[in-house]
Amino acid sequence: MQGDRMVIRELNKNLGLLLVTINQYFLHARILKNWGLEELGEYFFKQSIVEMKAADDIIERVLLLEGLPNLQELGKLFIGETAEEIISCDLAKEREKHTALVEAIAVCEEKQDYVSRDLLSKLKDTNEEHTDWLETQQELVAAMGVANYLQSGAQED
Repeated sequence: MQGDRMVIRELNKNLGLLLVTINQYFLHARILKNWGLEELGEYFFKQSIVEMKAADDIIERVLLLEGLPNLQELGKLFIGETAEEIISCDLAKEREKHTALVEAIAVCEEKQDYVSRDLLSKLKDTNEEHTDWLETQQELVAAMGVANYLQSGAQED
């Protein structure tokens, strides 16, 4: 089934952001683990897997639309040097992804590709949940202080 070129372009744009995010979260997970922050590192590791599955869904959709998934155009990773910076960097990446998802959903609506729109809407929901989690972590650091926050470990939902 031939897909609209603009939809495929938007899907590839979001794919690129996911690929960067996978690497960013994976590296942050390993950095945190190396620092002895096992629980927080495990959370970011699991999040990298969630992002990988989302990337796989987009790849499959692009292929179904007879497009070529672009795994070459990768953006910049935001790497934190402290736990606070890691949370801030990942929040910045989630906000970047949110903007791209909203734009892509609008293109899918315009081109009447409702299956791609639904896929991107699910990814947007996941993005918003993770953004909320990251914002909560920032609030906890502000309320508790970074030392107490790090001693308490990651705050799972």
